[in-house]
Amino acid sequence: MHTEWKHVSSKYIHHEKWFNLRADKVIKSDGSFMEPYYVFEFSNWVNVLPITTDGKVILVKQYRYALGVWSIEVPGGIMDPHETEPTEAAKRELLEETGYSCKHIEEVAVVAPNPATQSNKLYCYLATGCELTHEQSFDDNEEIELVLVTIDELKAMLRKNEIVQSLHVSSILYGLLKLEAINF
Repeated sequence: MHTEWKHVSSKYIHHEKWFNLRADKVIKSDGSFMEPYYVFEFSNWVNVLPITTDGKVILVKQYRYALGVWSIEVPGGIMDPHETEPTEAAKRELLEETGYSCKHIEEVAVVAPNPATQSNKLYCYLATGCELTHEQSFDDNEEIELVLVTIDELKAMLRKNEIVQSLHVSSILYGLLKLEAINF
């Protein structure tokens, strides 16, 4: 029977605003040591699949420098250090990136972005009854264009692989499952 690996020690290699990188020494389930085992410490993230009062899906299009593409995604981002409630972070990200507020929001899934090397979680939300209530308010690294589509158009975008950010695809699929717009 396999057991959990045991943490022996950690050495921080890099600290900064967006993430920390540490090198751990661990004892594996077979008793052998592994060193270094690198772990990225990111804050938890939130993503929101927002649906307007007239049934449109609110997507965002933004430039992703590392991949060199304009990416179609759902609103979302990093939980701020003071935020302890993912739902509040999801509402904040929705409002900041889109200017939309929602009447109802619910968590539909919690996924691990990369459990082999990252310690954070992504909280996936479905927001319904969304209405435009504010101006968009971007972070310094954001340039966002809104894209409103129907649920059928969103599903077609997925079929054509037009949404490439895997964590956003996960959030969309869990939201569509909750809406019963897809089934397995």
